[in-house]
Amino acid sequence: MRKLIYGATIVNEGRSFKGNLTLNNDLIESVVEGDVLPEEHFDQRLDATGCLVLPGVIDDHVHFREPGLTAKADLESESRAAAYGGVTTFFEMPNTVPQTTTLEALNQKLELAQSKSHVNYSFFFGATNQNAHFFERLDTKRVPGIKLFMGASTGNMLVDRLETLENIFKHAPLPIMTHCEDTQLINQNMAEAKRLYGDDPAVEHHPTIRSTEACYHSSALAVELATKYGAQLHVAHLTTARELSLFGRDPRITAEAVIAHLWFCDDDYRTLGTQIKCNPAVKTRSDRDALRAALTDGRISVVATDHAPHLVSDKLGGCAKAASGMPMVQFSLPAMLELCEKGVLTVERVVELMCHAPARLFAINKRGFIRPGYKADLAIVRRSEPWTVTKDCIQSKCQWSPMEGEQFHWRVVRTICNGHLLLDEDGTFDTHYRGEEVAFCH
Repeated sequence: MRKLIYGATIVNEGRSFKGNLTLNNDLIESVVEGDVLPEEHFDQRLDATGCLVLPGVIDDHVHFREPGLTAKADLESESRAAAYGGVTTFFEMPNTVPQTTTLEALNQKLELAQSKSHVNYSFFFGATNQNAHFFERLDTKRVPGIKLFMGASTGNMLVDRLETLENIFKHAPLPIMTHCEDTQLINQNMAEAKRLYGDDPAVEHHPTIRSTEACYHSSALAVELATKYGAQLHVAHLTTARELSLFGRDPRITAEAVIAHLWFCDDDYRTLGTQIKCNPAVKTRSDRDALRAALTDGRISVVATDHAPHLVSDKLGGCAKAASGMPMVQFSLPAMLELCEKGVLTVERVVELMCHAPARLFAINKRGFIRPGYKADLAIVRRSEPWTVTKDCIQSKCQWSPMEGEQFHWRVVRTICNGHLLLDEDGTFDTHYRGEEVAFCH
């Protein structure tokens, strides 16, 4: 089936230009600059006048909760939310139930996604203190990387033995993606907070418990080990200005920022409370502004979401009791385009951070760029009058978002996955379509 997308401004590889795209089944067939329409026959013509056509977003960091935690979210609901947000590919984290720390658990997830995911998918393999012997058995064409929790978070997957860490950095056959927080420092800070404020300190104390020092100490260790062993390291969800000093020099050592830490700061705990409680914590306005500045100078390489849905009931309490994490995948692209409106970065840079960079970093085969012969994964967005996020538009199973009440100028009007029109401008969503497993060229 051949499609023509015409009248658009195409944003790709640092440029924005008027042009047309032709798609042939699941692939991009041609990219033509200018306004002249081809005269040959097409099965479908999509008018994108006034729109930007971007590569589909690749979110390298989500928690879709399946298997085992499906009251919160599942592969169907969250991949649908992804599609509504222009996200055509996701990489999911291993702290599910069971954890993705065995080959059997990895294969189970791949089979579930094949039958349930509306967009393209892959899954990180989780490191533990005992499972490094599995690494050599991983099919590097099917796995984006190894997720290493160097700080305790959801799922009790902490790897805290220096000997084990050295072994992982020395022998990992894939990029290592780390969650960096120093658990010993966090535990000390929590004990002191409980002494001062009671058994469940208010959420405003979260960024001093999961402190700048805890983040920097762990991130510095990860960078030190990656440098020592020549490993490819990708540090997830940076939150502090101080950590940024560790990045931008070695192309094999990269950092990710996520929407929560680019959008919110500690002032927002007063109004949003535990809705924005996440690990690592949302920190100061100056930290947020430093992260925003790093989007354009090479210190931040990728923007993702750390999409992590919880039931509303899970978010009750304070630092000790409320669950950490928030749903974000549906609103990541509109939020980043809103930062363009604020002058933080350009749309070309958004595409670099959310599409091109993850494709390069994880050696994704023929995705992440608008090029002939590449998979036709596309997000079509339009600037509109400001619109407000309301509960009735939320696709995530948990049915809430800290973005409720936020105003955006940009809407995702169409999402095309492997050449298939998954979300159309009139709101039609193809519930029957299933995405593809992503292939890698590590």
